[in-house]
Amino acid sequence: MINFVYSIPALCGNFSFEMNYSRAYLTRRIKMKSILIRAEDKNIYERRTPIVPQDLAKILKKTPTDAFVEKSDKRFFKEQEYEAVGAKICQGMEPGDIILGVKEIPVNKLLSDKVYLFFSHTIKGQKDNMPMLQKIIDSKSTLIDYERITDAQGRRLVFFGRFAGDAGAINILWLMGQNWQARELHTPFAECKQALHYHSVKEAHEHVKQIGEKIKQQGLPQEINPLIIGVLGYGNVSKGAQYIFDALPVERINPEQLTEFFKKGNFDAHKVYLTIFKEEHLVEHKQGKRFELQDYYQNPGNYRPVFDRYLPYLSILVNAIYWEPRYPRFVTWESLAALKSAGKLRLQGIADITCDVNGSIECNVKATDSGSPAYLVHPETRTVTDGHIGDGIVLLAVDNLPAELPNDSSRFFSEQLWPFIPGIVTADFDQPLEKSGLPDEIKRAVIVYKGELTEAYRYLIEPLARAMGV
Repeated sequence: MINFVYSIPALCGNFSFEMNYSRAYLTRRIKMKSILIRAEDKNIYERRTPIVPQDLAKILKKTPTDAFVEKSDKRFFKEQEYEAVGAKICQGMEPGDIILGVKEIPVNKLLSDKVYLFFSHTIKGQKDNMPMLQKIIDSKSTLIDYERITDAQGRRLVFFGRFAGDAGAINILWLMGQNWQARELHTPFAECKQALHYHSVKEAHEHVKQIGEKIKQQGLPQEINPLIIGVLGYGNVSKGAQYIFDALPVERINPEQLTEFFKKGNFDAHKVYLTIFKEEHLVEHKQGKRFELQDYYQNPGNYRPVFDRYLPYLSILVNAIYWEPRYPRFVTWESLAALKSAGKLRLQGIADITCDVNGSIECNVKATDSGSPAYLVHPETRTVTDGHIGDGIVLLAVDNLPAELPNDSSRFFSEQLWPFIPGIVTADFDQPLEKSGLPDEIKRAVIVYKGELTEAYRYLIEPLARAMGV
């Protein structure tokens, strides 16, 4: 039962009375929508959930509605945990009015007249997801994309960012350890595990710290000394990667110091060197003007890439920077081939965490999954081969890395998301978007409202038409 206490002014003073309503009665009278947490089905490695049981309990305490959890045999959090806080377990998505997921939903599973929240990967007009977007439009449904839940300054409020960095750093160390071991270069990194085999980031960090102690004591093979890791970007993804790398015996080097560092040749095999690159290190103004970050964001065509000047020094490259096709590429086939032919290519591994296929890292030609997370890049022939053992640059291109850390990443994501859910549940979707009562942060994330693209996303009409052959 839900208790409400009302105070009514009277001639003889104020008095109060209490009314008790059942959850079912309130849900019916206020027309609140039920919520459903769907079973993720993009691949067998996707074990995350958008709302963890403890946060679902908070939602149900704050908002009298029904909650359903679709059966899943791989979700990290068990169904009994959800039942314990008041959820009902179901088959399929039909019982839910508001459907909460993580990754894209298959077209054939989309239902009519629903409110969907998930990462749709449609805002760049991604061709592969246009049929899904069209089905949402045709079904008169509403699509809210987590990526566009922002504050008034445009800052994202709901994201998995840091854990992609954690997992990417763990995995590139694991992959390189395996690759070097197969080439008879014995390093403590051979003991590293894939991220999905750690229970938590804390456990992984502690293990990497132990590996770091062995590097301090034993050193690294001369063939890979100095081991220099370069990270593109300094946001949440980068911070996650740096957290893992900092468990090693790290010495940081500014990008501007790399050339001099190599000239001196004073390398310590008992250390790992780490360099963080900002936008100012990646591009320069075509007319020689001073670099201005906002100008670069607004007028990227005025800039040309210059990251090639740093590429010869790096052993491992971690790409953790946001990129769109209007920005210059940072690593090209041409630059890699030129270094290879000149005998100056030290680069042995790339973790493309942002995973823009054919994007800022041009040799990222396809996304991978956790079962086969990397392939070998051959710059001289511009080809790739599957697997991470053998000659070539190891390229990690898993496009949903936080899924490998489902415990930490789900808890972090849910903590950010759950406060918005009561406002979505109590919104009036019979009204126009502006009068719906949705929180402003959510309104900005509505791509489709009751079967129509919202004003901010009308630009998707053209890619939709191209993809659907209209």
